Amino acid sequence: MFRKSFGAALAALLLPGMAVAADVEVTVTNLTGGIHFTPLLVAAHPAGTHLFQTGEPASSALQAMAEGGDIAGLEGVVSAAGGQFVADPAGGILAPATASGVAMLSTDAANTHLSVTAMLLPTNDGFVGLDGWEIPTEAGTYTLMLNAYDAGSEANDELMNPGAGGAPGVAGIPGDPSGRAGSGGSGVVASTPNDAEPNVVHIHRGQLGDTDAAGGISDLDSRSHRWLNPVARVTVVVQ
Repeated sequence: MFRKSFGAALAALLLPGMAVAADVEVTVTNLTGGIHFTPLLVAAHPAGTHLFQTGEPASSALQAMAEGGDIAGLEGVVSAAGGQFVADPAGGILAPATASGVAMLSTDAANTHLSVTAMLLPTNDGFVGLDGWEIPTEAGTYTLMLNAYDAGSEANDELMNPGAGGAPGVAGIPGDPSGRAGSGGSGVVASTPNDAEPNVVHIHRGQLGDTDAAGGISDLDSRSHRWLNPVARVTVVVQ
């Protein structure tokens, strides 16, 4: 069902006479035990296009995705570059462990690189990402393991703030699909300058959490909201 619907949707995006280099099937699997992914963005685009870059400050489009799961700005980045994308291939939030989403892309000679993004819930500004992986020209199946990144745009206080709706620049975590987050935490605070979050995109340090649902330093549950990288597996089938 996914393959048919996404293939048809993307076929409508192709310009008449476009030379198709390859049909590419992309499957994203959430490998975590207690973290959800917001709707994914899977994109094929030119080599010079980036949805994010490690060591660089987050763009406003990346910040909106990393803090609130809004992929509209990143869709605009892909479209402006002449790329193709599939938004929300999983049909909503991608649950932990075995859930996966499938996207079909038909690449041309210009759209040679693949990127994937989605916010991690519950986090302040964590996301799973793939930045500009060159799509092989040889048919076959390729497997990639993806890490969690921190957008560096918001302090990881680990406090819930559902009323903020994940608005960029507003502190707090917008929601927890697992329902295991608590409230009343004092917040995770950097104790030394070396503990402070850098304001550039970087590998996520993970989350502390605690086991006090009504207090402690964090609103997150250390038994379910922690992870070790990698957090996702991407399977790419070049046909």
